Amino acid sequence: MAEYKEHAPGTFCWVDLATTDAEGAKKFYSECMGWKTVDTPAAPGMLYTMLQLGEKEVAALYSMNEEQRSRGIHPHWLSYVSVADADQAAAKARQLGATVMQEPLGVSEAGRMAVIQDPTGAVFAVWQPRQHIGALLKGEPRTFCWNELMTNDEQKAGKFYADLFGWTSQTQQMADGSLYTTFKMDDMEAGGMMRIREEWGAVPPNWMVYFAVEDCEASAEKAKSMGAEIVVPATHIPNVGTFAVIEDPQGAASGIIQLVSHGHE
Repeated sequence: MAEYKEHAPGTFCWVDLATTDAEGAKKFYSECMGWKTVDTPAAPGMLYTMLQLGEKEVAALYSMNEEQRSRGIHPHWLSYVSVADADQAAAKARQLGATVMQEPLGVSEAGRMAVIQDPTGAVFAVWQPRQHIGALLKGEPRTFCWNELMTNDEQKAGKFYADLFGWTSQTQQMADGSLYTTFKMDDMEAGGMMRIREEWGAVPPNWMVYFAVEDCEASAEKAKSMGAEIVVPATHIPNVGTFAVIEDPQGAASGIIQLVSHGHE
């Protein structure tokens, strides 16, 4: 596995899980993803648990505080985009019509961050690295490999991210007739975007993280056996791989995907 030394500005660099049951989440993801958990003291009375694969940090989780719970915030994964300056990114996002939900703040010597809700309602974070660049492994089995925006307004969202990060976009028609947009940062694929469908019900705009797995069906079944709900069963996408969407036992949704290059398709 190639270890990352840096993440280019404008690319996703980190994901963390806000949950209502940190101990339960640690057990679930340790079993399902093979991650080692390392508790790190954060704010007073708060632990930030690093999730490691082969001693390399790939994600994290923490227990939501009472203020977050009182606001009815649902357990969720948050995706972070690397930036050169978190303060400038937050200010620019606000000028572009976004809501800055968490003003820029320093995270000890690790870096500086802000949490932003885009003009269509999806929430993400920006991360200005200092000692912590983000994930040391990415795009490998049992690490995050993709971040996908589900929105009700692709045009507004596409313009926002183009103006904020300099992303370009390419849209293609999928086999089922739906449209899928791939965001690019220079020559690198930065993420994806698709419209929320009526048949999905009351799904709010969101950024979903996908974790690479070696066997999607087996991984989904294991997650189900440990109390997860399979929201989208294993589904094959030609020339891409097989994916599923799960909700962990606390209700946080994420995708798993067996990429053609990582599996035996």
